[in-house]
Amino acid sequence: MLTSKQRAYLRSLGNELEPVFQIGKGGLSEEILNQLDAVLEARELIKVRVLKSCLDDPGALADEIAAELGCDVVQKIGRIFLLYRPAEEPRIQLP
Repeated sequence: MLTSKQRAYLRSLGNELEPVFQIGKGGLSEEILNQLDAVLEARELIKVRVLKSCLDDPGALADEIAAELGCDVVQKIGRIFLLYRPAEEPRIQLP
């Protein structure tokens, strides 16, 4: 669980990030979860966009991904959300 200070720090880092993944009409699949897992391990902090063609609720998708991959949802704004999971060798130093 992240503190509010850590969450604010991660949000500030996420402002300059471009979305790494886009979830479309296919929704959330096992393949997308595997790719998200690999990218989270490499980058620790990623931004994901849910396209308008996806019928699922973006907030519910973010929560489902967080539960499946053991990561934290840092921020949800509209159809974009920010995910964080520390790597085995963390690159981001949290306050």
